Parts: sequence; structure tokens; C-alpha cells
Amino acid sequence: MKWTDTQQIAEDLYDKFPDVDPTTIRFTDLHRWVMELDGFDDDPKRSGEKILEAIQAAWIEEAE
Repeated sequence: MKWTDTQQIAEDLYDKFPDVDPTTIRFTDLHRWVMELDGFDDDPKRSGEKILEAIQAAWIEEAE
């Protein structure tokens, strides 16, 4: 999985953290959690605010 796999990342985060409200997550925590996902294999420096926002938005959608 790469940073651009926002939908897959969001689904995996939803499965791993079902009790977390994605609207309250800090980007520092989100970045760390994505890096810790099984199957994630991308450069930590390739993410930015835009990518993290996209992941967060997809996670919010997944949680609804």
C-alpha cells in the first residue's frame, strides 16, 4: 500500500480503530497509524497535508 491508496488506507484504519472518531484525529497520529498498517510500504516523507486530508475524508466517509 502507498500513500495514494487513500480508500484502502481509510478502510484499514476503520477496521483497526473502530472506536476512533476520524474527525478528531491529529495529522501526526494519522501519519503514524498509516505507517503502522500491515501492508503499508511507502516513504514517510512522501505524505503531506493534502494526502492526510484525503485519507481522513475517506475514513470519515467509511465511518458513516
